Amino acid sequence: MSGVQVINVSHDEGDQRLDRWLKKRFPQLTQGAVEKMCRTGQLRVDGGRVKAATRIEAGQEVRVPPLPDAKPVPAKAKSEGARIPDNDQKMIQQAVLWKDEHIIALNKPPGLPSQGGSGQGNRHVDGLTGALMFGFKDRPKLVHRLDKDTSGLLLLARTDRIARALSEAFRSRTTRKIYWAAVAGVPNPRMGTVRYGLVKAAGHGRGGEGEKMVAVHPRDIPSTEGAKRATTDYAVLDALGTRASWCALVPITGRTHQLRAHMAELGHPIVGDGKYGGSGQENLGDGWGAQLGGEISRKLHLHARSLSFDHPITKRRITLTAPLPEHMQRTWKNLGWHENDVPADPFAEEE
Repeated sequence: MSGVQVINVSHDEGDQRLDRWLKKRFPQLTQGAVEKMCRTGQLRVDGGRVKAATRIEAGQEVRVPPLPDAKPVPAKAKSEGARIPDNDQKMIQQAVLWKDEHIIALNKPPGLPSQGGSGQGNRHVDGLTGALMFGFKDRPKLVHRLDKDTSGLLLLARTDRIARALSEAFRSRTTRKIYWAAVAGVPNPRMGTVRYGLVKAAGHGRGGEGEKMVAVHPRDIPSTEGAKRATTDYAVLDALGTRASWCALVPITGRTHQLRAHMAELGHPIVGDGKYGGSGQENLGDGWGAQLGGEISRKLHLHARSLSFDHPITKRRITLTAPLPEHMQRTWKNLGWHENDVPADPFAEEE
């Protein structure tokens, strides 16, 4: 067991998540252990309490509590543990949509977490990056996330320098993300902006699993502890009567479950969203909640369709488009919706 350590963040280590920085230095730590140290206030940055996702900067001081010593792992076991199963290697490599020597873009399958968490094991994008090295000495790094059940475009950086540049682009909102969703009912007006704040309500799991975001009216955000402002643009691209509609969604802010919570608050939950569109959810379309029934899949119908960003090296504007996952393709076919019938960016058409 080590003693308390105060570690200075070096110039090369700045602008990254605290949990990632910590696990690079202390590989024996699990994500759960890091989050527990944050919750209990044992892990601090410049004397203040932090969360696992807090971004650290060069020159900051991180107080690390006593840690268990890393257990030696036999060479054979280490090799076996690090090996990614062949089917997972194939799956994640087939998800590569575009790459160059700096960036890899994935079309993330639904059901695959971006990062590890409670009960996830190593089967998540971050745990499979060893299959995406393609001759580089380092594993690529996630620069943003998608919910487990959300499919679509996800960027990874092949070097720390590019990771910092892309992370800053996401924070400064110079990137543009457009999601496609099937929602219950038809929003009215057919194009608009949702400005409800969001506050986290703890889940029922032992570690807070199943947490849910609760919408807060804009006037109540300043008086609601923990509430954060959130903004989403939406546009209806097509509809099946009043039963369901195909929407384009742009998250102006990037809050947890933002698109799902905002559409549910409008009374038009995303199809297949059991968390925010259950039978008790007000639904301005026909039927109950986010399950349309019939031949429509019960999986979440939310897909990161396109992503535009300025390339950190070439400075060119890159726009990528991800094909719909299989279950959404089937729904589009069943509802008579055609991908080529709508503009790539319906919001630009109105500008």
